[in-house]
Amino acid sequence: MILEHEIPNGSKLYFAKSAKLKRHIEHTASEILDANGFEEIVTPIFSYHQHKSIADERDLIRINDEKNNSLSLRADSTIDVVRIIQKRLGQNTKQKKWFYIQPVFTYPTNEQYQVGVEFMGETKLSSVMNLAVAIFEKLDLNPLMQISNMKIPELLTEMFAEFDIDDFRHINIDKFINLKEEWLTKLVYLQYVSQIDEVIAIAPKAITEELLKMKELCEDMQCENAVLAPMYYAKMLYYDELYFRCIVDNEVYARGGRYKDGELTSVGFAIYTDALCEALEKEEK
Repeated sequence: MILEHEIPNGSKLYFAKSAKLKRHIEHTASEILDANGFEEIVTPIFSYHQHKSIADERDLIRINDEKNNSLSLRADSTIDVVRIIQKRLGQNTKQKKWFYIQPVFTYPTNEQYQVGVEFMGETKLSSVMNLAVAIFEKLDLNPLMQISNMKIPELLTEMFAEFDIDDFRHINIDKFINLKEEWLTKLVYLQYVSQIDEVIAIAPKAITEELLKMKELCEDMQCENAVLAPMYYAKMLYYDELYFRCIVDNEVYARGGRYKDGELTSVGFAIYTDALCEALEKEEK
């Protein structure tokens, strides 16, 4: 029996202090983004293209439109934002810097509030990563910045027949170490930018090129609380290169990266508002 006061598992309820705190996070982020030339967009809850953003289509909440075409509730905002700007608003705006404050929905009844940022046509990830740092600083939060490069796991699966991409999703360290390749072992244990040159000196050229991109990003970012995670592989379909996560005690506060939609390269990130609300509520208590 469903009681009158029950809400679906995974859905969100904010009221009184928690609602005020949520609005404070969103207002702080929007002020910083507005001051840096970003404009706000609110996209439809329903989408035809979510299967191009979500790795596992079983996570989508599916319905049909009036012509019986398949669509789903918005489970990710990035690709929808980019395509709406390019294809629908392209003739009416030259603006490339956008942000959004809206929830996403996944099967069966999960909702997640986000503050998202997309800088279309930009290739420098530090340009948005430093904005995430500025928002956290304004909220008196100092998450760990974890920097990765999606191309490194992909290259390693090409170099070694023993590897498949699931080894990186599950961080199968023993399998990597057992090959007894000196450069690969050093890559596995690479954690700080001060160690990166030692790996670059002995790694194959293709890996070196991707490590240099990580090094350059570290030099450009305005955050001292950072580590490298070159073996990490994200589950999102569109991140194809440099990638970052902001973490506190295994809780992800934000993630973002460089991605392509067609021929357009862009950078962006999403801050997970619900996680921040929980963290700030704990601090208040």
